[in-house]
Amino acid sequence: MSQIYKVNVNNSFDFDVSPEQVSSLDAIKMSASQFHVLQGHKSYKCEIETSNVNSKSYKVKVNGNIYNIHISNNLDILIKDMGFEVGASKKVNEIKAPMPGLILDVHVKEGQEVKEDDALLILEAMKMENVLTSPRDGIIKSISVSKNDTVDKNQLLIEFE
Repeated sequence: MSQIYKVNVNNSFDFDVSPEQVSSLDAIKMSASQFHVLQGHKSYKCEIETSNVNSKSYKVKVNGNIYNIHISNNLDILIKDMGFEVGASKKVNEIKAPMPGLILDVHVKEGQEVKEDDALLILEAMKMENVLTSPRDGIIKSISVSKNDTVDKNQLLIEFE
């Protein structure tokens, strides 16, 4: 079974490309980022302007036109369907209590802008103070707890915009 690549161009067009189709291209490397490609008796001047190998994203100029291209394979699609992301951090939109406990202090207000690793609140659990920090930069949308509230495991504490 041959590996098929899913190619998305400008977030508008999707193509399935096989390794055989790629290898059948008549391409000549002109420099590190420039290629001359012949396909179907047509000539194309191609230049890779930017590339991000981790996210498999490329900005390519073909005959003067710019195209944003994202390439994925079956494994990438499976990982995305499972809720994971490759080469990027997942965006966290809420903070839940990691364990039951008592809210000792809330350091933020609704609408406040926070940076990654800023202290959000202090949760006392098993006689230990746990500082819960922001997993990302963002703005606090809502705070579901107050000082001296008791919380259960997985209870919603804070939501981000």
